[in-house]
Amino acid sequence: MPQSEYNSPAAAFLRLMDGNERFVAGTPQHPNQDAVRREDLKTAQAPFATLFGCSDSRVAAEMIFDVGLGDMFVVRTAGQVTDSVTLGSLEYGVEVLGTPLLVVLGHDNCGAITATIESFDSGQTPDGFISDVVARLLPAVVHARAAGRTDVNSTVAQNTVDTVKRLYQRSAILRTAVEEGRLVMLGLTYHLADGRVKVVSRMGSHPPRIPRADPAHADNQ
Repeated sequence: MPQSEYNSPAAAFLRLMDGNERFVAGTPQHPNQDAVRREDLKTAQAPFATLFGCSDSRVAAEMIFDVGLGDMFVVRTAGQVTDSVTLGSLEYGVEVLGTPLLVVLGHDNCGAITATIESFDSGQTPDGFISDVVARLLPAVVHARAAGRTDVNSTVAQNTVDTVKRLYQRSAILRTAVEEGRLVMLGLTYHLADGRVKVVSRMGSHPPRIPRADPAHADNQ
């Protein structure tokens, strides 16, 4: 079974940030993407982080953080909409696979958030099951407006903060892992133009070099 050497929240976070710096600089190493790694993973996995991101095609988590096969347990839905299956998947990453870090990754110019803001302002709902996505994201728009934030990217940050809090509140498994010090949950936002990520929310202890959340969007701390 492949073993992760990044078995603490701090080590996992530093690996992600180092990878993101390489991605931003245009010098990715593309680690763990060869036939040897594929062979090593044929019977088991030991990712060092669980990531809950948006389905947007521009936000491929493994590329953003310059990691490879078996490195991250990734769950993606439009706008990071959460349901019971999503929660179960994230719980699996933390409890069964033992990842010490859970990242919620939002991104600027999110189409799901944009659609929700438009629905909020117009009073019109999208057709089909897209309306379900919008309905799940409306509370983030309301929270952002209450704080005086009306643009898409500020609402993305608010949704990221809210999602971290929601995961902690709804999942006893995740909450226990945080309380026992086995897990840190971070909310990050990704900027499409330069490729950088920024911490906007945190749940759990903060080992060395895991920065505090952006004060503008850290009202859950």
